[in-house]
Amino acid sequence: MSSCSSCSSASSCSSAGNPGGSNCVEAMLAKQDAQIAERLKHIKHKIFVMSGKGGVGKSSVTVNLAAALAEKGYRVGILDVDMHGPSVPNLLGLGSGIEMDETNSMIPAAYSERLHVISMDSFLQDRDQAILWRGPKKSSAIRQFLSDVGWGELDFLVIDSPPGTGDEHMTVLKTIPDAECVVVTTPQEISLADVRKAINFLQHAESTVLGVVENMSGLECPHCHKEIDLFKKGGGEELARHYDIPFLGAIPLDPATVVAADQGKPVVLLDHDGPARRAFLALADAVADAANNGKGKKLSA
Repeated sequence: MSSCSSCSSASSCSSAGNPGGSNCVEAMLAKQDAQIAERLKHIKHKIFVMSGKGGVGKSSVTVNLAAALAEKGYRVGILDVDMHGPSVPNLLGLGSGIEMDETNSMIPAAYSERLHVISMDSFLQDRDQAILWRGPKKSSAIRQFLSDVGWGELDFLVIDSPPGTGDEHMTVLKTIPDAECVVVTTPQEISLADVRKAINFLQHAESTVLGVVENMSGLECPHCHKEIDLFKKGGGEELARHYDIPFLGAIPLDPATVVAADQGKPVVLLDHDGPARRAFLALADAVADAANNGKGKKLSA
């Protein structure tokens, strides 16, 4: 991933004594902005999946939402911007390696005819290798994913994010101003406390929120099929009601989800029915309806 089409790095212009160094950087960024705008023009909806809390299942929600949308006939891409813990390729059983097309654009990895993926994990020869990057490098990589990847015509680009409200989140929302956010939480207060911070972040960013998803919401007994409130329920729905934003649905705990993830296959694509599969299919319907009919809510501080 290069920093500048004219120089070996964005800083080399000025450091080499070139008085036009800053102009070179500005020209490079302007060119990249134009490339990003051209790519995004062909993507109808950009769905940003986020949460202020780690461990709530953002990647699982991203992968299963995207796979369910693809199953329903939509053309879908997944952009994994979790640089330090990219897990989307593993959840889909995809290997490493990215190819280039004749225009020198990166070709996203194909999971199926209607579902394609780009992730930092795809570039690592050793998947145990740590990514030791500071904020500017991560922001640059995200912009390059948007400018240099040949997504083509998409109905949905679903963007998976790391925990928190840091560089990756600010870069995505600044670079994709029409991104529509899906906020993931679990029912417990320890999760909701951080998710409230994420919603406050979205208020200051004046972002559009499609709604809240409550993940790990209850457990259906595999024997009697009665519901067990293992980690309690309803926290996400109450959060949505408090901020007057839509509640998109609840995803129950399901042992099949773990098995599917280890097999590199979304639970929503398993042959047999189950509570998580049904919930993810319903979530895809809710997200598609909200996005296609402009039901998201614009937040403000």
